[in-house]
Amino acid sequence: MAGHSKWANIQHRKGRQDKLRAKLFSKFSKEITIAAKMGDPDPDKNPRLRLAIKEAKGQSMPKDNIDRAIKKSVAGEGDDYEEIRYEGYGPNGIAVIVETLTDNRNRTASTVRSTFGKHGGNLGETGSVGFMFDRVGEIVYPAEVGDSDTVMEAAIEAGAEDVDSSEDGHVIICGDTDLNDVSNALEAALGESQSTKLIWKPTTTTEMDLEGMEKLMRLIDALEDDDDVQRVTANFEASDEVMEQL
Repeated sequence: MAGHSKWANIQHRKGRQDKLRAKLFSKFSKEITIAAKMGDPDPDKNPRLRLAIKEAKGQSMPKDNIDRAIKKSVAGEGDDYEEIRYEGYGPNGIAVIVETLTDNRNRTASTVRSTFGKHGGNLGETGSVGFMFDRVGEIVYPAEVGDSDTVMEAAIEAGAEDVDSSEDGHVIICGDTDLNDVSNALEAALGESQSTKLIWKPTTTTEMDLEGMEKLMRLIDALEDDDDVQRVTANFEASDEVMEQL
């Protein structure tokens, strides 16, 4: 999970927040519309939609944007999207998972393959790096919600598998199919989370130096700039010194 957590930190330091936020809201809108189309437009009856809304709210997406995305699904508007996961290797052999929602499989595959190639990586077959990750639920709370013992007790009661507490906050891990139930139980005990979502948690990581991180970030930036790409996860590790220099 180091790669995932480090990447979240990088995003906050890069000074591209306005651009990232607009693109992020667009991706959230797509996910909310698809989730509502595939299930019930009522989030209380649709766990996937509820989690998509929680993730959007965690990134300060306005309520009006969320409501519009749900209304699009009710009205039958919007394209029919297909969920496709791509796997490949970035610079220094870093494993990369790219999750997409697309209405044109050929276009997305071509763009993702080209992006990997332009940035020192290569697209692999499905399963080529997936074995290096576990699919899990991640729930994040700010540090001020309570001390590590309090959060650990609440997480155990809720059915979580692991808790990582630091001065930056509390990261709670649970099984992917348990995320909705664990999230609801934690919300009752600790209040609303900062972030609740499914992630790919690396089981092995690769240490990166500054040059390698700069190359990897260029690849991740380019992938995330693609409107078809929802999320990018990589199994890198980087020291605090390297992170500070980025």
